[in-house]
Amino acid sequence: MSDLITTVIEAHGGLHRYNRFTSVTADLRVGGSLWRLKGQEGILSEAAVRLDLHRQHASHFPFTAPHLRSSFTAKRVAVENVAGDVEADRFDPRASFPADVYSPWDDLHVAYFAGYAMWTYFTSPFTFSSPGFETAELSPVTEEGEEWRRLKVTFPDHIATHCAEQIFYFDSHGLLRRHDYTPEVINAGPAAHYPSEYKEFNGIMVPTRRRVFRRGQDGRVSRDVELVTIDVERALFT
Repeated sequence: MSDLITTVIEAHGGLHRYNRFTSVTADLRVGGSLWRLKGQEGILSEAAVRLDLHRQHASHFPFTAPHLRSSFTAKRVAVENVAGDVEADRFDPRASFPADVYSPWDDLHVAYFAGYAMWTYFTSPFTFSSPGFETAELSPVTEEGEEWRRLKVTFPDHIATHCAEQIFYFDSHGLLRRHDYTPEVINAGPAAHYPSEYKEFNGIMVPTRRRVFRRGQDGRVSRDVELVTIDVERALFT
């Protein structure tokens, strides 16, 4: 691993500690203008998510009703009841997203998008050392009066995420401060995602506040509208 990857993984809790766990469950409050745009305002305003750390699977609960939960993998997404019976499912879910940014989403669209997004957020930067991930350090930038080192990460094809190439910015302590990507399923252009207010849960450093904004083609961030907001109340790694 490069020195930057080693530094940031250690800053977030260390690979040895992370690999002792198989899952994380977090209580969340999710908001922002995206959900109104997609006709799904409030769908994740008070929910929990359980993620497998070493395979790509996520489940939000409750999901649309107290007795329902989502089930996400890269190839299939579903809504299930608490007994595990399938209420609705969709294979090859990424291909189902509408091209028009103003088109509404159904519940399975939300389950897929929220599933892969939360999995990406909670498993980074630990996944960067996994087979299939490619990384390259870019020149540093100055933001908020600090120098942030940048890492370009190319995700392997079997991982569902916003887009193949994403850029992560780390401060002098090795903590993630900014994350740039283009959420392809929304088809609304690039975004800048700012994690902050870190807390330690079971020895893993987790940002408890995340805010996502539009990013212009020139790299400038427009902070007038919060596209997505994520607030983590608590997290348990097991």
